[in-house]
Parts: sequence; C-alpha cells; structure tokens
Amino acid sequence: MPLSKLERPFDEELKTLKEKLLEMAARAEEQIALAIRGLKDREEKLACQVLEREEAINLLDIDVDEMCLRLLALRQPMAADLRFITSAMKISSDLERIGDLAVNIAERTLDLLKSPQLKPLIDIPRMAQMAQDMVRDALNAFINGDDKLAKEVCERDDRVDQLNDQVFRELLTYMMQDAGTIPRAVDLILVGRHLERIADHATNIGEDVIYMVKGKTIKHHIEEGRATGLKTCAGGE
Repeated sequence: MPLSKLERPFDEELKTLKEKLLEMAARAEEQIALAIRGLKDREEKLACQVLEREEAINLLDIDVDEMCLRLLALRQPMAADLRFITSAMKISSDLERIGDLAVNIAERTLDLLKSPQLKPLIDIPRMAQMAQDMVRDALNAFINGDDKLAKEVCERDDRVDQLNDQVFRELLTYMMQDAGTIPRAVDLILVGRHLERIADHATNIGEDVIYMVKGKTIKHHIEEGRATGLKTCAGGE
C-alpha cells in the first residue's frame, strides 16, 4: 500500500533528524581528535580550532531539540517512533556535552603550553581513542537500531575508568615527588577526567539506544551490576 501524504513527510523528517545527529556526532568526534592532537603535539593552533568550532555543535543541538519538539507536538508519535524521538533529544544533549568536554581539554592544553612538558603522553591518547570509538559506535548503534552494539559500548566504560585511575595514580606520584609539577599534573588529571566523562556520555547514548530498541530503561540495572561487581548491561543479561 502506498504511503499517505502525511506519512511521507514524517519519514522524511525522521531521516533529517538522523542526519543532524550524525553531523553532530561527526563534529563531536572531530573535536575530541583535535583536542588530543593539540595536547599531544603541543599545538596551540589545534587547541584554538576546538574553541572556534564549539558553536557549530551548540547550534545543531538547538536544531535537533526544536525538530524533536515539533515532531512530538504535531505528529503525536507512538511506540517506536516516540522512543526514537525522545532518545534523539537525549542523545543530542550528550553530544553537546561531549563537545563541551573537548573544549575543556583544549583549554587545559593552552594552560599546559605555558610550561615545559611534564611527561610523554601515552595513556591519555589511549583513553581518547577509546572514548572516541565509544561515541562512534554508540551513534552507529542508534542509526542501525543495534542494541547489541549499544550494550558493548556500555561495557567498555569500565576500561576507560580503569585507565583514568591509572593516569591519576601516576600523576599523583609526580606531584608527591616534586611540588613544582603540581599545576601541570592537575591539568593532565583534569584531561583524564574529561575523557572519562566523554565515555560516560557515550554510555548514556548506548543506554538510550537499548531503550529505543527494546523499550527498557537499563541505567539502574547497570549501576546495580557495577555496585556488586557484576559485568552487566541491558538489564543484567
């Protein structure tokens, strides 16, 4: 049966919504990569580019919110479409925060460039790559409705947390041995924290995808699993 005139524009609007989220995700990934390259290569120009590009993600976030609200008000979607739109709103918010965190990393880089390098960066770029991959895979899971990939993204969060703890302990040793390293070490600790938060936002997106696909809210199940030391995601399956 051919689609009605009302149904066709709705499908097109959902497609446009997906495309805007993909653009946001691509920009957020690029911001993470630029911020870490600027930090690792000590390139002020790259850090400044991150600051300059922040507004584009913010504007896309506003566009997505307005589109979702319009669809909710005018289309009154139900079931899967409703879950898709509400998930899109939350995912947009997470992507906007990821962009903000990349800016925070760039700001820390600009501070660090005022002093000699404290140490070669090894674990922080690894954390950044892991977080960036989580963001990419979470959005792929969203676009493809892949709850299994979303679950895998959730489960990777602990690895980023562990690496962040390792970075913190190493930098704490530097500070204890030489008080003169404290400002630079604190900046690097904050970079690690920002990357850990990026991974958390990717996990949020993964949780939203599972809700969108299965109609299950799994956040509290994951937290219970972590509290008891269990490796659970998507309802503890």
